[in-house]
Amino acid sequence: MTSRPLSPLAIFDLDGTLVDTAADLVSSLNHTIAAAGLAPVTYEDLTHLVGQGARVMIKRAFALRETELPEAEIEPLYERFITHYRAEMPGESRPYPGIVTALDALSAAGITLAVCTNKTEILALPLLEKLGLTQYFAAITCGDTFSFRKPDARHILGTIEKAGGDPQRAIMVGDSINDILAARNAAVPSIGVTFGYTDVPMVELEPDVVIDDFTELTPALFEELVAKGAAAA
Repeated sequence: MTSRPLSPLAIFDLDGTLVDTAADLVSSLNHTIAAAGLAPVTYEDLTHLVGQGARVMIKRAFALRETELPEAEIEPLYERFITHYRAEMPGESRPYPGIVTALDALSAAGITLAVCTNKTEILALPLLEKLGLTQYFAAITCGDTFSFRKPDARHILGTIEKAGGDPQRAIMVGDSINDILAARNAAVPSIGVTFGYTDVPMVELEPDVVIDDFTELTPALFEELVAKGAAAA
């Protein structure tokens, strides 16, 4: 008897893909760097700062302000960021327009859903819970779930394993170079969104498909990409 193939798996990045968190990231970052006397950053700076977690975001903010960040100050500033961000959660963060409808449609079509984010678990998990999104996902992996993170292929592959999926039937949906590179490194097709936090136009990152809004994220698109990926394997 031939076994049925595993369900297709849709893997989503969090910040800038599932949820618009920009206002709260900027608020907490400015609260953090104010302790060191740095001038506030703006939304326009955000695309240069996010993607590798809060510690890297803080380091990049100091670099942006051409200010040295002593190693001994990183953890206290990180704790300041975490405390502020968690206290305000969910703040102004909201799921992107159309994403809940898209998740419902994908789930109804038998597509398994997962999250793969570089955000730490203590920030990502309660945010998804407070926004009522946790229920959709078979697995949620974060920047500290493993000892590696995007763009390392193992972050995506570990997410696929936790979700009970098959790498040859998985798709990554993201907004930044970390997402597209991680997918490419894992030999997984990717869908890039144009409305997230990237300082490089999404089309230049060369995902398999570029979408401008979540009305384009259909079960048919997933099936097409899965079939394409299987044929190329």
